[in-house]
Amino acid sequence: MEDLLLTRLVERGSITAERASALLGTPDRSAPVERLLVSGEVSELEVLQANASLGDYADESIVSASDLKPDADALVLFTGDVAKREMILPFRVTEGILDVAIPFSRATDVRLIDALKKAVSRNIRVFKSSTEELQSAIARAYRAEGELRQIASERDASDEATRIIANTPLDSIMEDSPAIRFVDLLLDQAIDDKASDIHIEQSENAVIVRFRLDGVLHDISTDTPKSMANEIITRIKILSDMDIAERRKPLDGRMSKLHKKRGKIDFRVASLPTVHGEKIVMRILDNTQASLDLPSLGFEEENRVRFQSAYKKPYGMILVTGPTGSGKSTTLYAALNDLVSPEVNIITVEDPVEYRIPRINQVQVNPKAGLTFAGALRSILRSDPDIVLIGEIRDKETAHIAVEAAQTGHLVLTTLHTNDAASAASRLVDLGVEPFLVGSVVESILAQRLVRRLCNSCKTEYQPDSDEMLSLGFPWTPGTPLPVLCEPVGCKACANTGYKGRMAIHEVLTMSPAVEKVILRGGTSVDIAEQALHEGMKTIREDGWAKVLAHKTSIQEILRVVG
Repeated sequence: MEDLLLTRLVERGSITAERASALLGTPDRSAPVERLLVSGEVSELEVLQANASLGDYADESIVSASDLKPDADALVLFTGDVAKREMILPFRVTEGILDVAIPFSRATDVRLIDALKKAVSRNIRVFKSSTEELQSAIARAYRAEGELRQIASERDASDEATRIIANTPLDSIMEDSPAIRFVDLLLDQAIDDKASDIHIEQSENAVIVRFRLDGVLHDISTDTPKSMANEIITRIKILSDMDIAERRKPLDGRMSKLHKKRGKIDFRVASLPTVHGEKIVMRILDNTQASLDLPSLGFEEENRVRFQSAYKKPYGMILVTGPTGSGKSTTLYAALNDLVSPEVNIITVEDPVEYRIPRINQVQVNPKAGLTFAGALRSILRSDPDIVLIGEIRDKETAHIAVEAAQTGHLVLTTLHTNDAASAASRLVDLGVEPFLVGSVVESILAQRLVRRLCNSCKTEYQPDSDEMLSLGFPWTPGTPLPVLCEPVGCKACANTGYKGRMAIHEVLTMSPAVEKVILRGGTSVDIAEQALHEGMKTIREDGWAKVLAHKTSIQEILRVVG
């Protein structure tokens, strides 16, 4: 393994071939790469990058600490103070063996490893990582524990700490109060973990914090004292410009957080009264992580061509449908990114503005100030736009104005909440748009969902049985060889989930004369879908099966998302 890693370091120009040969020819108990690191000849980042490029031949003892999701039963074996002082990250216990990540420079420190074994009375398996990544990962893993411990001690020490901030003048809230620090650390952790949503909810005895990671909710903290609930929620409301005195009605707000690595991150905040107290959900609008080009979003070539040919037209309406959190806005912005140029005037109306792209004029809806979707849309149509993006068609008025804009020579891109592409046409009719207008202005309807990608480090090939293929309606013909598929396993790179990252699955309905006729005669969404399928449309499930066959995701994941 060391030979391969040294070879790759030579290929990348990190060291010379002569130095690599000398290291391999020198009798020394420590590994050549570790000697390079200790001497400072190469950086830990260079080694990690070289190791990552080795693929299947990579040294499995080298890990990226930022990708680790430590198990609770491993973390409790050391206090946060010890972990930070010794620069160690316990992250997994398997069959009585504790896996610990330590810096490259300490990988041969026999005294440290012996001390760890004695401290936990079990065998230790050592993994090596970058010092910088370890510092961040250790802080992230232990800070919730440390913060809660500090909050508890401060509250016990002072009756003043037990006050409810909602009844305290804003000016008197100290910047170093426990609730303020707790919220600040929570937001940082969510951004570092690349979460899409933060859920803060109350049970009978505690506050529960969950992050949505790759579309699935995970518990982050389940034992935050219930007495902290009002302080935490009030702090978030203050940041989001929400009414801190109103606890009986749902509220909406927005806020921003300055992250040390990613800059300004926006949050969309919603509160909801429940029987145990208010629940807060925060959507993280991190456009620094967005991929704004179609190939990276998971489009199969046929669907990409169908969708791209529709939005390249000079006028008409493009609809993207799907549930909340299915990536509709990202897809529309990828299309806009493809269309932006000095020759066109692009204006958007959104709530909120999720991505900022140069040369696009973006309007933020503000209902409190009287700026609604419909009102903003009327105004921007007088600003000579070529392309208009409407965040969402929510009511009849917006639907009618959007259709009129598409009729009068504008390209309109917008979203609807429907389960499939065919239902979007019926939904526009339900909103009062005449069927003949739907058929004449709509160029294409794209429906999509997000599914998790299989982790490339641990996915395993297997051959399904014929009964499974037939029962699922998988595109397989009895009598032909069964396909080889992949299933999730779980490893350190994907926090033992088997998945890492997400992509979209799509169906693209192109408005043809035949589909238009079905709409004109009052056909149902089923009738519209039948005609579109007859003309070559692939359903979301079929697109999902294509990605399963390509070893990008699993059957289980498609069934979880599509059913």
